[in-house]
Amino acid sequence: MEFRMERGALTDAVSRAARVLPARSPVPVLGGLLLDADTGRLRVSGLDFEASARVEAEAHTVRPGRVLVMGRRLLDICKVLPEGPVECAVEGSRFTVTGDGSRFGLSVLPLDDYPALPPLPDVCGAVDAGEFGSAVAQVAVAAGRDDTLPTLTGIRLGLDGSTMTLAATDRYRFAVRTLRFEAAAPDVVADVVVSARRLTEIARSLGRSGQVTVSVDGGSAGFEHAGTRTTVRLLDGRLPRYDKLFALADPAAAVMDRARLTEAVKRVSVVADGGSPLQITFSPGPDGSALLQAGFEDDVASQRLPAAFDGAEETTVAFNPAYLMDALSSFEDTTVRMRLMGPGQRAMITGGEDTGTPAHQHLLMSVKPSLL
Repeated sequence: MEFRMERGALTDAVSRAARVLPARSPVPVLGGLLLDADTGRLRVSGLDFEASARVEAEAHTVRPGRVLVMGRRLLDICKVLPEGPVECAVEGSRFTVTGDGSRFGLSVLPLDDYPALPPLPDVCGAVDAGEFGSAVAQVAVAAGRDDTLPTLTGIRLGLDGSTMTLAATDRYRFAVRTLRFEAAAPDVVADVVVSARRLTEIARSLGRSGQVTVSVDGGSAGFEHAGTRTTVRLLDGRLPRYDKLFALADPAAAVMDRARLTEAVKRVSVVADGGSPLQITFSPGPDGSALLQAGFEDDVASQRLPAAFDGAEETTVAFNPAYLMDALSSFEDTTVRMRLMGPGQRAMITGGEDTGTPAHQHLLMSVKPSLL
């Protein structure tokens, strides 16, 4: 086996495939990356018990062949290689990487012990790569981190005709994002849960232009884009329904500049130690405002911002500052709208435009305001 390619292309392919490698594995070969050089192409593949990835890149193949090497060690080598063309070859029991006077050698792993990559499930349709990447990032912040509740660590992937729905919750917040989906058939329907961590890694490894092909069956989901193919095993269970939870009856609403509000939350929450809440008091009227406060006794902080508030009377709500920051940072709109049910109740954050059902919704549970 021998091939040549640019250092940047090799590093990109190796890094994309290495995202699925396990941090630790009782099976040594699962720490390996499979390099398969064929006419004009190099395929780099990796897998563990939950996910797999295969990345294709252009290469000048001198001698076709396959080799299995330790993936993270190869990635470390690629990162320090000089810019320019790289030559790779199998020499006996060693895989060599050479570029601009630098030379590295890696021991090879037994190919016979390496399992075959799982096939892609049946194709359901396609989605814009840039929109998909943004949508995954927007909902992933609400996914749970508690591995004792594995379903809540996932993102719901729902397909229904021309709509894809992504949703995540950790019981204290619930994020939902819908986007246009080009179904392969009119009757395409799916409702599965994919690991939020895995789906985030997959979305980051895909490009930001073109179409992502989405495949789903009863046990796995697959994504393919521009030479990168990944699969991930589904999580058991279903996320809670959110339609009734999102139905807020006669809420008060406040519209604020998102960037200014985000900066104010970051600034005031500096004194919110020990998970203490950040309190927001909305005042109605022509000079409506929002007063942000946090802290306790002598260690306090506050900032007042302009806010268009349509409530009949002054309203005070409080939030976990980290959760509020996650929610605000997930939006790209210039302004955000907060619909409020009152202290200790649900609060919905959307983009500032009030036109039908928003594509991106983030529900937060407010907490009891504290006395400052």
